[in-house]
Amino acid sequence: MSAMVMVGAGHAAGQAAATLRQAGYEGELIILGDESHPPYQRPPLSKQYLSGEHGLEKVYLRPEKFYADRNIDLRTDTSVIKIDPANKSVTTSGGNTIDYEKLLIATGSRPRKLGIEGSDLEGVHYLRTIADVDVISTAMKSATNVCIVGGGYIGLEVASVAVVSGLQVNVLEMEERILQRVTTPEMSEFYHDLHTGRGVAIHVNTACSGFEGDGHVERVVCGETSIDTDLVIVGIGIIPNTELASDAGLTCDNGIVVDDHCVTSDPNIFAAGDCTNHPNPILDRRLRLESVPNAMEQARTAAANMAGGDKSYAAVPWFWSDQYELKLQMVGFSSDGDVQVVRGNKATNKFAVFYISNGAIVAVDAINSPREFMIAKQLYGKQVDVSQLADVNFDLKNLLQK
Repeated sequence: MSAMVMVGAGHAAGQAAATLRQAGYEGELIILGDESHPPYQRPPLSKQYLSGEHGLEKVYLRPEKFYADRNIDLRTDTSVIKIDPANKSVTTSGGNTIDYEKLLIATGSRPRKLGIEGSDLEGVHYLRTIADVDVISTAMKSATNVCIVGGGYIGLEVASVAVVSGLQVNVLEMEERILQRVTTPEMSEFYHDLHTGRGVAIHVNTACSGFEGDGHVERVVCGETSIDTDLVIVGIGIIPNTELASDAGLTCDNGIVVDDHCVTSDPNIFAAGDCTNHPNPILDRRLRLESVPNAMEQARTAAANMAGGDKSYAAVPWFWSDQYELKLQMVGFSSDGDVQVVRGNKATNKFAVFYISNGAIVAVDAINSPREFMIAKQLYGKQVDVSQLADVNFDLKNLLQK
């Protein structure tokens, strides 16, 4: 009998394999990952793992023993170079051919690279894997100045760790504000003030045009000016890993195109996680999400259907970011709202911003406000009285009973 095969060994693959076993699937299960580690969590890499607060065991999704105990064949350091849908097989870089009954593509994504002068100098890094962070954390111990290219969540999370570690930190953002692509001007201003207040120098409207140094980076060039540095971390977005799927003839369009059952254009091949372009019936549009909750829920959906089930994926997107002692938890997309309602006081670093469209909640940004975040997830899409949202003395739980 052919196996259930997972290509990739991240959140989605690890969860899918666990779900299949929990559902009683007793056939052969194979996870093929090109890294040397079992499936692990990526969010802590730019936060607790980089700072040293968490060791490897806390980063792993499950202990290595989990896979052996459940007869899950986890093959690390194994790259897949070809998918053959006609023969229902995959080929590894070692030349091995593995037949599958159903295949899950969970190849994730990779950092978008800079193709500018000096990009190949030592000291210029990207943060995506455990190996990346191991190198960066070692470099930080002897560095004095770090320059972060990109003012998105990853860049700002690294900035918070670096400045707390005693480094001089510069953040370069080519847009007119940090977090411009993912949040409102008001939230950008809040985080700009937060970081500059902790000693981070933020340079907006500033494009990185090159790196200079004698073998090792010494300066970041920004047009006519330059910034001295001995460590650079680039965080300018990611690219979905769709090449295997595309080469196999699967439909791809800003990700591997799947339906609400996580099925690709081949009925025997599923996909989940960052690499997918999927429909969201709640938002009434297709999305490609870089989100752990999305990867995990898609994995559960894919696993159920690989085993012959009929499960549809429909979830409100949510995300989080840890910077300093602040936890930001987000539901939905703030760009979907046309009215903002603030609950709490921004000056206390404990507040929530609700985003309303046509009288209904379509998003929330909650800073150190887990209660508001949890309730907002349940209120998503529901009509609300904005005066009650803004009133900190009003118990939001009352809105759940309507």
